[in-house]
Amino acid sequence: MTRPTADLQSERPETTSTLLAWYDRNRRDLPWRPRPGDASGHPLTREPSLERELGLDPYRVWVAEVMLIQTQVNTVVPYYRRFLDLFPDVQALAAADLDEVLKLWEGLGYYARARNLHKAAQQIVDVHDGVLPPNRRSLRELPGAGDYVAAAVASIAFGERVLAIDANVRRVLSRLHDLAEPSDAQVRKLGTSLVDCDRPGDVNQALMDLGSTVCTPRNPSCPACPLDEICMARARGTQSQRPGPKRSRARPHYQIAAGIIWRDGQILIAKRPSEGLLGGLWEFPGGKVEPGERLESAMVREVREELGVDVEPRDEIAAIKHSYSHFSITLHAFNCRYLAGEPQALGCQEFAWVKPEDLADFAFPAANRRLIEKIAPSS
Repeated sequence: MTRPTADLQSERPETTSTLLAWYDRNRRDLPWRPRPGDASGHPLTREPSLERELGLDPYRVWVAEVMLIQTQVNTVVPYYRRFLDLFPDVQALAAADLDEVLKLWEGLGYYARARNLHKAAQQIVDVHDGVLPPNRRSLRELPGAGDYVAAAVASIAFGERVLAIDANVRRVLSRLHDLAEPSDAQVRKLGTSLVDCDRPGDVNQALMDLGSTVCTPRNPSCPACPLDEICMARARGTQSQRPGPKRSRARPHYQIAAGIIWRDGQILIAKRPSEGLLGGLWEFPGGKVEPGERLESAMVREVREELGVDVEPRDEIAAIKHSYSHFSITLHAFNCRYLAGEPQALGCQEFAWVKPEDLADFAFPAANRRLIEKIAPSS
């Protein structure tokens, strides 16, 4: 087997050809993907699945790429199918109520994606006549469309010759060139020439699939890799160290106290402000416990600040641990007796009194949803 002994030239056309040939044989069958070559006229190499018989749809590609941000493919697929069933095109999404969008997104996490997707759909309808902008620069102007989403959609849906850098692409190129900590600029420079071809979207997806299925973070399957013979890290035995490990930071942990406030068989819930963490989702009123503060005291204070009502805590019904990307919480929930005051939206967007069996109609964060299972198991 010939191994590279000098600087690797991934720019050579045969590298792109090798990637595309591997992709055409091994591509993952995903419901948002066009058939191989749909955007470029490249000969088809396999039959489309039923989900892809309509061919390439920029809207479907866009929705998928937004959902895939920091989320595994297997997690995204069922959400994607339900989303497309309810919002089959950008007009349907733009016309939808945000609460409906968030409810469908419930459990997928990173809810700013859903809010921005909805806002962007309205912008596409109002500014672009209901047609997705056809290039990276204009896509980048949509709410929530960062560099990756704009490049992915531009290349996959519109054939723009631009590299879409996600964790998989970064890892493949890092190993190919044996780089410990490549910057975005380095990755883009090394990979841009690969997409300078008639099938840039397929090249990007080939790199993504290669990183996801073969060039994995741990225990990469190097003998199965189409680029094995030209991989610098493989030649030097450093593939397991490339790219270098991220510097981990200690994640803070917060105690959260929330009240299940009962009145006449109904429960008081509040909608979080539209922007910020979990924006637009419903929750049981409460908040962060301050240093030295008792859980019950914190819950009473937070409810008063948020809704202007007084409550009396009784039994603690749950202590639920949940992790977010940069911190974790323990949610302590107390059954509460409503004492006085008419609810006002002081620290929230709005509020509602809801029967336990109707809680399923509202979009809640994951920790609150687990709490609902204890209050109303059938919700």
